[in-house]
Amino acid sequence: MDIQKGDILTMKKPHPCGSDKMAVLRSGMDFKLRCVGCGREFMILRAKAEKNVRAVDRTGRELAPENK
Repeated sequence: MDIQKGDILTMKKPHPCGSDKMAVLRSGMDFKLRCVGCGREFMILRAKAEKNVRAVDRTGRELAPENK
């Protein structure tokens, strides 16, 4: 799966706050995600995250600052 920094993931199961959208802050062997609803940040293994992704919204890439 091609998931990169700035993508917004729609997950199969919602976060305890009720939001099912997560922003990708870092990708690699694991992902650092931020819940769009409450702002909580957490790390999750890549395999577990990819299994639970329903949709990937790439419009968030334009909003993420570039690190050069």
